[in-house]
Amino acid sequence: MRKLILAPIIATALMGATQAQAQDTLKIGLIQPLTGSVAYNGTADANGARLAVKERNANGGVLGKQVELIIEDGQCSPANSVNAAEKLIQRDRVASLVGAFCSSATSAVMPVARKYKVPFLSGVSSEASLTEKGNPYFFRSAETDALLGQAFSKLLADNLGLKKVAYIGVNDDWGRGSVKAFESELSAHGVDTAMVEYFNHGATDFYTLLTKLRSSGADGVFVAAETQDGSTLVKQIKQFGIDMDVFGVGSWATSDFINITGEAAEGIYAAVPYVANQDGERNKKFVKDYATAYDHAPGKYAAAGYNSLNIMMDAIERAGATDADAILGGLKATDYQAPNGRYRFTSKGQGYGFNLVLVQIHDGDIDVVATTRIDNPEADKNNDGQ
Repeated sequence: MRKLILAPIIATALMGATQAQAQDTLKIGLIQPLTGSVAYNGTADANGARLAVKERNANGGVLGKQVELIIEDGQCSPANSVNAAEKLIQRDRVASLVGAFCSSATSAVMPVARKYKVPFLSGVSSEASLTEKGNPYFFRSAETDALLGQAFSKLLADNLGLKKVAYIGVNDDWGRGSVKAFESELSAHGVDTAMVEYFNHGATDFYTLLTKLRSSGADGVFVAAETQDGSTLVKQIKQFGIDMDVFGVGSWATSDFINITGEAAEGIYAAVPYVANQDGERNKKFVKDYATAYDHAPGKYAAAGYNSLNIMMDAIERAGATDADAILGGLKATDYQAPNGRYRFTSKGQGYGFNLVLVQIHDGDIDVVATTRIDNPEADKNNDGQ
């Protein structure tokens, strides 16, 4: 009889201890592709996020609590990313979500965040329409494809003397959006289109596509691809003996891409929001801390993970609470000084104020060719865009 009485008492005590322990941390969910063809990039993002959380916890955490970062592998798949979001919200009870890398995956998670009223921040997804969907729970601390195209198309056309360009992109929302944006902008600067082709994530044989490229008459090729896919494609372009300027977007200006691609990376131009050799004391400290933690310099996705977690943690601290409305108010008031500039949000949740850089790879080094800043797209043209 005594055992029967004690059992529910013990169970109740354990349940109370578990609930108390859960309340001692502030949970933030992160969805990134940790496996698959963009795993290099998703892992870099997650590493940047871990560093941000480690630094914040060493300084007292957020709202007096240690931050618990719960990471799920969305694989850049819409279905897997939705499952990850459901798990993080329903089972882990996170206060907010960050992710989900590929624009198609992020687009799929957005209705889930809205359904459960959970603030959701993407630090990578660049397909322009994401912040045009009217989702009040979604914010983006990344450039759009259109903004990149506007910033650097004229410079690329002039510097490379481009007359006719071929466009190759991964067949997803981001790849198609990037090709569309750069083709539109380069066409506006008098550059003709030689061809437009897409490939699937994880492709390893580009023979048919490169045969078309060689006979296209193009004097330059724009590529929208991440580390593994981009490296495979660029190496095969060189192996085919195709002699033309290669430029693009994705994780080109990273040590991972350069190491995997080797000599084939020589001369490539890339338009990116971050490189480790940007000026500024904040960036120097970030590079030092990241290199200490991971034995190599950060690239654009490590910076994206670091920035997005800091933006979200700042917003929760500013809100003074973990309910959704308070966090959304905190995000709207964002004024974050990052390693690569100053982040704020428009009324639609689009980030602005940070830097973009055009780089070229020389002898394994990343040389900055030009730098610009993303101004507020909603600002009156008569003011300074602040």
